[in-house]
Amino acid sequence: MITLTKTDFHFPKQMSVYHGKVRDVYDINDELLVMVATDRISAFDVILPKGIPYKGQVLNQIASQFLDATAHAVPNWKISTPDPMVTVGMKCEGFKVEMIIRGYLTGSAWREYAAGAREICGVKLPDGMKENQKFPEPIITPTTKAEAGHDENISREQIIAQGLVDKADYEQMEQYTRTLFDIGTKMAADKGLILVDTKYELGKRDGKVILIDEIHTPDSSRYFYADTYQKLFEEGKPQRQLSKEFVRQWLMDHGFMGKAGQQVPEMTDEFCESVSDRYIELYEHITGEKFVKAPEEHLEDRIAKNVLDFLATLTL
Repeated sequence: MITLTKTDFHFPKQMSVYHGKVRDVYDINDELLVMVATDRISAFDVILPKGIPYKGQVLNQIASQFLDATAHAVPNWKISTPDPMVTVGMKCEGFKVEMIIRGYLTGSAWREYAAGAREICGVKLPDGMKENQKFPEPIITPTTKAEAGHDENISREQIIAQGLVDKADYEQMEQYTRTLFDIGTKMAADKGLILVDTKYELGKRDGKVILIDEIHTPDSSRYFYADTYQKLFEEGKPQRQLSKEFVRQWLMDHGFMGKAGQQVPEMTDEFCESVSDRYIELYEHITGEKFVKAPEEHLEDRIAKNVLDFLATLTL
């Protein structure tokens, strides 16, 4: 398997590089960010030991399409996608909060609810809800953006009281979050999917709140198939879904939840290929387009050339 799991580029006027869980972000002249979507995969805030073929390309191209499709309603950081695995955009000051919005009670929210929680991030939940049940209105459940380790749930009131985000900016973040989720929900419905929950990262540039990073990819979002949702919900059966949840479930089934002392189970090539197939499946469902695999040979050389060619067109 050919995958890109680490990068070490040296671009003109490069100031620094940040290696995240999945993306490597290069700061160009303190003005632009070159964001490389690698083939790394993380779960429970742990980077897994093997990469997933074409995962970076899938994430980058889905995010690029959604950034373009929502730019009329919410300003974003994107300038160009010079390579299938790269987006170049404006450098912004990111908020230390991630905006998570949920249309359905599932995933970690369901696990908390099933354990007895009736309030998540300051949002009160009624008794008697079932797994995968739709909320009357989508709820926003923010988390702190941890530099390392696990992100932590936090309420709107705590965010403002602690000065993580001022009141006016936070209200703008909430408005943008609901707008993006509404657009994403309608786009998913057009393709026979339900956008179940997702997360957005926002920042500021020139005093304005704007959307940064990826949106509506299988790393940041969960999708159900619309045609079988109601029947499976009524029967109390697991939903057919397109998301990274199946990777989390596989890890949990093998005794791993990112806790101290736990070992990541062996990721065979067959398993990695199956994960790749699921990512490609989501790409084709959510975009309605056939996924075209970019050449795998000399991945780093290809990315370097495409980025350098693009940067040469700019005045920095």
